[in-house]
Amino acid sequence: MTSPAAAPAARRGGAGPRRRTELAAFLRSRRERITPEDVGMPPGPRRRTPGLRREEVAQLAGVGVTWYTWLEQGRPINASTQVLDAVARTLRLDGAEREHLYRLADVPDAAVDGSAETLPEDVQGVLDALVPLPAAVVNARSDILAWNAAYAAIFPHLVSARPCDRNTLWKMFTLPPCCNPVVNLEEAAPDHVAVFRHRYSRHLDEPGWKDLVRRLQEASPLFAQLWASHDVALPGPSAKVFRHRAVGEIRTRTTSMDITASPNARLVVYTPADEESRDRIGRLLADPGAAATDHRH
Repeated sequence: MTSPAAAPAARRGGAGPRRRTELAAFLRSRRERITPEDVGMPPGPRRRTPGLRREEVAQLAGVGVTWYTWLEQGRPINASTQVLDAVARTLRLDGAEREHLYRLADVPDAAVDGSAETLPEDVQGVLDALVPLPAAVVNARSDILAWNAAYAAIFPHLVSARPCDRNTLWKMFTLPPCCNPVVNLEEAAPDHVAVFRHRYSRHLDEPGWKDLVRRLQEASPLFAQLWASHDVALPGPSAKVFRHRAVGEIRTRTTSMDITASPNARLVVYTPADEESRDRIGRLLADPGAAATDHRH
C-alpha cells in the first residue's frame, strides 16, 4: 500500500512517461501535415509517409538530427526554450500548439513566454513589397521572425544563423569584428541594451528572456558591463549605420510599427539616409554573390 506522502510522487512518476508518449505523437502529427513545398524544399523522391522527414525538421530548426529524433521519440532529454521555439516555428505551431508543446516537453513556464509568435500569412508579402527597403519582423526579445531580400543582403550572418541564435542582440554582441555589421559598436551598444532592459521588465519571469540575458553576459563582457549599469530607455526611431564587406557603410533611419495580429511582433523598416546608402543596398540586391557571407565562424 502506498503511503499518502508517497502517493503524489508515484503519480508524478507515471506522468513523465505519459507526457513523453503524448509529446512523441504530437510532434509526429505536426510534422506530417507540412509538405516540403510549404517550407521551400524540393519534394524529392517518393515518400513513405506524408510531410517532412525528421532530418528535414532538424535542418530547418537548426538542431541536431539525433537530438530531434530523441525528442520525437519521447526520450527524457532536456530542451531549452530557444530550441523549442525553433522547433515550434519550423512546425508552424499556433499559440495553443506552442503552449501544448512546452507543457509536454516539461517546460511549462515557457508557455507564457510572449517571445514566440505565429505571424499572419500576409506579413511576408508585405515585407517583400517593401524591397528595396530592408525590413524585418522582430519580437520584443529581438528574435528575427521574418525578413525580406534587402534585409538578408545587409545581414547575411543573421539570417543564416540557426533559428535559436537568430537574434539581433545576440549577433551584435557575439559576432567578431570582421563580420559584425554594427559600426562603432561601443557607441551604439548602450542604447540597444537600455531599450532591451525596458522591454525585459515586462518579461522578468519568462525563461526565454532570462536565458538570453545569461548567455549574453557569459559571451560578451561589453554586454555584461552595460547590463550591470541598469540603464533604461524607451524605444523609438533612430539612426543606424552598418557596414558590409562588399559595399562599405550603409546609413539608415529605422521606423517600427506594431503588427496588431501578433501583439509582441513589430515591423522594422530601414530607410536609407542618403543616396549613396540607397545605391549600396541596390548593388547588394543586384549581386547576391556579393551579399552572401564569404566565411563562417
